[in-house]
Amino acid sequence: MNKDVYKAIGVMSGTSLDGLDLAFCEFRFENGRWDYQLKIAETIEYTDDWKNRLKHAVNLSGLELALLHSDYGHFSGQQIQQFINKHNLTVDLVSVHGHTIFHQPEKRLTLQIGDGAAMASYLSCLVVTQFRNTDVALGGQGAPLVPIGDELLFRSSGTCSIPTVDFCLNLGGIANISFPENGQTTAFDICVCNMALNYLVSCSHGEGEAGLAPTYDKDGDFAASGTLNPTLLAQLNTPDFFKKHPPKSLGFEWFEETFLPLLKASECSVNDALNTVCEHIAEQISTVVNAQPDAATKKMMVTGGGAKNRFLMSRIKHHCLCEIEESNPLVIDFKEALIFAFLGVLRLREETNCLATVTGATRDNVGGCVYFGG
Repeated sequence: MNKDVYKAIGVMSGTSLDGLDLAFCEFRFENGRWDYQLKIAETIEYTDDWKNRLKHAVNLSGLELALLHSDYGHFSGQQIQQFINKHNLTVDLVSVHGHTIFHQPEKRLTLQIGDGAAMASYLSCLVVTQFRNTDVALGGQGAPLVPIGDELLFRSSGTCSIPTVDFCLNLGGIANISFPENGQTTAFDICVCNMALNYLVSCSHGEGEAGLAPTYDKDGDFAASGTLNPTLLAQLNTPDFFKKHPPKSLGFEWFEETFLPLLKASECSVNDALNTVCEHIAEQISTVVNAQPDAATKKMMVTGGGAKNRFLMSRIKHHCLCEIEESNPLVIDFKEALIFAFLGVLRLREETNCLATVTGATRDNVGGCVYFGG
């Protein structure tokens, strides 16, 4: 399917379990470059039941996980079709990340649930899913996938809502970054972000039991009222992951096995822990950014839920030498859904949508399984 204009829906579900992000986008290929319009976007919040099912999926039996894969595909297909009907959309394709349950690329394993056939049964357009598998099969991390979008949409787009930027930082469940280096794109996961912050807010510290609302630190107010704990900060900065060179990526397993025990062992109050984790995130980001040549002359775009955390952003601005650009609010919230829509377009054009320089795979590749809707 090679043409100049594509109307696509990108669907993203992140590790922070905020909900299902849907973004209706139009992509136009003209004069050798891509432009985009993010036209309509919304988040379908997960019910408590869906949050619990997804949160505890790592502990399911094979049969139970297979059933969840099917159920989540049907749920996603229904939500996508309702989105299309609600806004009376004409769509060429739907591009779906799925929800990550396991990500262990060193074992050649990555699993994003959401049965593509189940989704396609509700839709009359093409459905593209399973973007990470090919890269992992080729020895790559299967992550991050966003950098090809950063390169083609944000650093070279003519209608982008922001000036050309050097660093693209996304603060989702995990903080990741992409930037040009030696004529090619470099990108990797930096550290956990909202995955840790949301855990601290929504759970009783040290007990791991679900608490009452709120489920996230709005504007970073709780963190701002806390006090930095130098001992915990030093511990959070010590894991071997931070000493590794890219390519590298993080998943919930790393958070659960390495990061979470440090939080649980701390005697900090929740607000002090939030304050300290924000400082840890800012320090790790600045370590990456400030190490780049002429960092003080460069610009950074920040997206994802963490971009709305005013305390976290104040710490990032404090530590980073670069200038931080204001982003379009829709792009802040739905950048990953936007880029997954774009990855689906590249898949249909049989063009590279995953960069070996980023993931460590043996070659650039075209990821994604295509299902035909009715």
